Amino acid sequence: MLDALLFTKTSPILASLYPDCLWKVNTKEKNLYLTFDDGPIPEITPFVLDELKKWKAKATFFCIGKNIEANPEIFKRIIREGHSIGNHTYNHTNGWKHTNLIYYKDIQKCARLISSFKIQHSAYPTPHLFRPPYGKLKISQYRALRSKYKIIMWDVLTFDFDLKKNAKSVLSAAVKHSAPGSVVVFHDSLKAKPKVEYALPKVLEHFTAKGFKFEKL
Repeated sequence: MLDALLFTKTSPILASLYPDCLWKVNTKEKNLYLTFDDGPIPEITPFVLDELKKWKAKATFFCIGKNIEANPEIFKRIIREGHSIGNHTYNHTNGWKHTNLIYYKDIQKCARLISSFKIQHSAYPTPHLFRPPYGKLKISQYRALRSKYKIIMWDVLTFDFDLKKNAKSVLSAAVKHSAPGSVVVFHDSLKAKPKVEYALPKVLEHFTAKGFKFEKL
């Protein structure tokens, strides 16, 4: 089974075991790839979008299907403002704890929902990007999904979801460990809200001053 071991900086050894997953973008350009899991929700996703817009930054949002259904206007805003959309299952389903059939059906339900949105002046969002909730994926699931989706993992995990971490440690993780091509994980979730509100503006400011651009996957 694949478990994205919870270290701030992903081990190259772990990444090499699953080469069909994207852990980091191979580039020498000063590009960072911010990703946001678990939204969209009204309590934090609009804040994230406002900050990204302020810094002319693009990002990738791995959305939970039931949150898309509950907050369609926020989801449409993500698309309208030029960010990428990824599939994060319909129910934030843990692949380790469910049969493959249940897991695949949950992913497909989210994929159909994402594809159903048509935004003015925008193509249909294509849910070809997938991030497994908790970074947990059975090897059988990995093998089945890699031909249908680009499975996105990460290079830098900020731990904004961890209630034991404070906002300054989240900021430090992002600033210290991010490098050209890094895929950085934040969450637009209630648990992460106070830490994202503190760290995200500072991350955007810090790396913009260093000449980095924030791109979508």
